[in-house]
Amino acid sequence: MIPAAAASILLAASEPPVDPDRDEARRWATEELSKQQYVSAQPNWFEELWNHFIDWLRSLNGNSIEGPGFGLPLIGALVVVLIVVAVIVVRPRLNARRKSSAEVFDDDAPAHADVFRARAAAAASREDWATAVVEQFRAVVRAAEERAVIDVQAGRTADEAAAQLGRAFAAAGTRLEQAARLFDGVKYGKGAASAADYADVLALDSELAATKPDYSGAASIGLAVPR
Repeated sequence: MIPAAAASILLAASEPPVDPDRDEARRWATEELSKQQYVSAQPNWFEELWNHFIDWLRSLNGNSIEGPGFGLPLIGALVVVLIVVAVIVVRPRLNARRKSSAEVFDDDAPAHADVFRARAAAAASREDWATAVVEQFRAVVRAAEERAVIDVQAGRTADEAAAQLGRAFAAAGTRLEQAARLFDGVKYGKGAASAADYADVLALDSELAATKPDYSGAASIGLAVPR
């Protein structure tokens, strides 16, 4: 006689295999994975994110990504790629934004504001208003540097100069901005200047020379420390 245990095994082996439909299989899988031993073994969110990322890379690389030492080199490579992209894409935009305002001084700019004033007056005498405006605005900025109203700053643009001087001479802020826009327009060759424009910048120069700065924005970059 066949023992009961052996009979049970033979009976189970003789039964046809279970072939559940899709919904039934999903239910069985959900019930199985909800057991405590599976829940406690689930990875944390970072592991899940990393696993998803690795799966994505494998899908691109034909499942050739293997080995425990793969992660760190990959992260390093991605960081390098991001830096290169930032240099290629972001830096030109920053440079373009900066170039929207022309630098006040050329490399061979004279040392004293009076030299710029003399150049401006000479240009005005021959009705070269564009040159007169440029040289007179330079006189405004150089005079402020000589008085230690603003620090000497290589590569300072007209916009930067107007903003810094506007914080030192609050009442003249709007006129300084207008003078900077005029300087940029003439410097880039897209704008014209007139005798009235030169007279405005000349008057601004004279006014600032006779005004004590209030330094309402003394903590701002580019402003000199009051003396």
